Amino acid sequence: MEKLVYGGDGLARLDGRVLFAPFVLPGERIRARAEQERHGMVRARTLEVLAPAAERVAAPCPVFGRCGGCHYQHAPYEFQLAAKRTILAEEELRRLGKVDPPADIAIVAAEPWGYRNRIQLHIENGRLGYREAHSHKLCAIESCPIASPKINEAIGALRAMLRDPRWPRFLRSLEIFTDERQVQLNVLATDRPIARRFFDWCAESIPGLVAGPLDYEDRFRVSTNSFFQVNRFLIDRLVETAVDGAEGNAALDLYAGVGLFSLALAPRFREVVAVESGTAAIRDLEFNAARANLSNLRAEQRLAEDYLNALEHTPDFILLDPPRAGLGKSVVRRLAELRPPSLTIVACDPATLARDLAGLIAAGYRIDRMTLIDLFPQTFHVETVVRLLR
Repeated sequence: MEKLVYGGDGLARLDGRVLFAPFVLPGERIRARAEQERHGMVRARTLEVLAPAAERVAAPCPVFGRCGGCHYQHAPYEFQLAAKRTILAEEELRRLGKVDPPADIAIVAAEPWGYRNRIQLHIENGRLGYREAHSHKLCAIESCPIASPKINEAIGALRAMLRDPRWPRFLRSLEIFTDERQVQLNVLATDRPIARRFFDWCAESIPGLVAGPLDYEDRFRVSTNSFFQVNRFLIDRLVETAVDGAEGNAALDLYAGVGLFSLALAPRFREVVAVESGTAAIRDLEFNAARANLSNLRAEQRLAEDYLNALEHTPDFILLDPPRAGLGKSVVRRLAELRPPSLTIVACDPATLARDLAGLIAAGYRIDRMTLIDLFPQTFHVETVVRLLR
C-alpha cells in the first residue's frame, strides 16, 4: 500500500489502476479481492496482510475489521494523528482544493478510547450492534471500546432486556446519549409506536435515564434531535480553539446548535447573534443563554444562508460550524460581499473545507491558523478549526 487517504482506505497502484482497500497501513503487502471497479478505480476487500508494517498493532476490539465504525485501530494513536494531518494538508487542501496549507497545523488530542458520548445502535433478530463496513448487515456487539463507560453500561442493560419477552420486536434502531451522569434514549426507527411502558422499563434497567432533554454537565440542555459534539474529552478545548482571539462589538454564530460556541462568544462581544434552523436546538439555545444570564446573546431561527442574505451590517467576527456539506458557494459568496475582518470555520469534512477555503482565499482572505481537533480517534474523520483574516 502506498498511503492512507480520506475515508479510511489505503491506496495502491496496480497495472494502471488505483486500488482502495480498508484496514491497511502504508508499506504493507496484502491479499485482496476486488469488489467494485469503475473508471480505473478498484474498491477491494482486504483478505490477508502478507507483509505487515512495523507500526501495525493488534486491535483491541474483537469486531474491528467487520464493524464499520472504526478504521484505524490497527495503528498506534500517534501514527493516526500524523496520518490525519498529512491527509488534511496534502490530500484534501493542496491536491483537492489547490490551497496551500499552513506550515504548522496544530493538533489537539485527548484520550483515544472511551470518548464517545453518543452512539446509534441497530437491532435485528434479538441482536444489537452497528453496521458492517460498506454494508447494511448487522455487526453484533457486546460493548464498544470508543464509547464512554456510561454508554457501555447502557449497552449491557439493553442486551439483557433483549432476551426478555417484553422487548418490542418491532424496534429497529435507537440512540444513546450521555454526560456520564444522565442517559438519554432516543428511538430512531420502529415499525410501530413504542409504548410508554417500554421507557418506564428502560428507566428501571438503565441508571440515570431521563425523560426528555439531557442537561449536559448542567451547562447545555440538549433535546432529542439537537446536535451536540460527541467527544466528551475535547468539548471545552474545541470551544477554546474556535473562539481564541475573537473579540469586538458584534459576533455572529452560524449553525449555532444548542449554543456551544455562542455561550463562549458572549463574554467577548457586546452583541452575539446565534443562528440555528432546528426547532429543538433553537429552544435549547434560548434556554441555555437565559440560564447563563447572557442578555447580549440573541437567538434567530433561520437558515444560515437566509440570515446572511438579509444582513445589513457586517459583524466583527463570524463563526461557522456547518454540517458535512460545508458552507457552499452561496454562503462563501455572501461572506465575500460582507467582508467581515475575521472568520472561524469549524469543519467536519476536509473535502468541503478545501472547497470553501479556496473560495474565501480567492475573495481576499488568508489562513491565520489551522488546528486539527481529533474528535474521532480510531476513525478517519477529521475536525478542523480554521481562523481566516482579511
